[in-house]
Amino acid sequence: TLQDRKKEIKEDGLELKDFISGDLSEKGRWEEYRGNLKRQKGERLRLPPWLKTEIPIGKNYNKLKNTLRDLNLHTVCEEARCPNIGECWGGGEHATATATIMLMGDTCTRGCRFCSIKTARNPPPLDPDEPYNTAKAIAAWGLDYVVLTSVDRDDLADGGAEHFAKTVSNLKERSPHILVECLTPDFRGDLSSVETIALSGLDVYAHNVETVRELQRYVRDPRANIDQSLSVLRHAKQVKPGLLTKTSIMLGLGETDTQIHATLKDLRDAGVDCLTLGQYMQPTKRHLKVEEYVTPEKFAYWEKIGQKMGFVYTASGPLVRSSYKAGEFFLKNLLKNRKLEEETSE
Repeated sequence: TLQDRKKEIKEDGLELKDFISGDLSEKGRWEEYRGNLKRQKGERLRLPPWLKTEIPIGKNYNKLKNTLRDLNLHTVCEEARCPNIGECWGGGEHATATATIMLMGDTCTRGCRFCSIKTARNPPPLDPDEPYNTAKAIAAWGLDYVVLTSVDRDDLADGGAEHFAKTVSNLKERSPHILVECLTPDFRGDLSSVETIALSGLDVYAHNVETVRELQRYVRDPRANIDQSLSVLRHAKQVKPGLLTKTSIMLGLGETDTQIHATLKDLRDAGVDCLTLGQYMQPTKRHLKVEEYVTPEKFAYWEKIGQKMGFVYTASGPLVRSSYKAGEFFLKNLLKNRKLEEETSE
């Protein structure tokens, strides 16, 4: 219900009214925006109009929400209070329904300064039925594309890699047509865990570097770093060369254009295929403040840069998230690339 959603979004960060959209169709409406886009000392930026979005409604949204509750499953869409939840769960304009399931519970062993997921040194043990229940739920939803992600579980010997792999094999057994992306932790740099997932039958191996090299210590938990993340992405590709690899970067944390360029080069050097760039939004008052609201035009610029640098696709926009409309972006580009390959071989 609207009241439930209001309660979920409000907490102690942004309120529902911050996200409700007006008519954004007028050309250049954001050009008339007179609020500050860069944060001054002691200031908290107002949400600009291009970040307004629709309230989640519709049958598919409710169906997914109810099944999640029944099977005790978690999604990052809900836990991270993503503003795109209605569009992704409902299928959106192109009826490509996607969801991001969060495995291994809702409690992380790390404490990144941008993330609102709760943390603990020793979270509850894994649910052995979760791989089966996840496959059952997704089969019932009739999704086109699913992203399996998880909290960090540094308390487990393999970081939960085997749990991921079992979930993938259960999914593929029940619904071979579903495209499966795994958005994994860094497993403390343990490449055998990366290998377990890379060989599990998934379609896309994702791991997020989150921000530019220079801001890693400021934004991420001290146990994470960009070189460790790059080694994860590089190794997944080495283990299974045909596997698509993917990462995501948040903008608006104080990074410079030069730093973004250098980070994108590092990603291409590691063989990363797919890139998403989106606006960082402060989830609660306890988390990092937004340093800048990046304009839609600047996101379009980074999308062009990504394409020029040779990423298979770059999804770049203020409301783009790591797994935002994953199926739509992935399928559109995969089909386009296959068609090009067929034309070339003729």
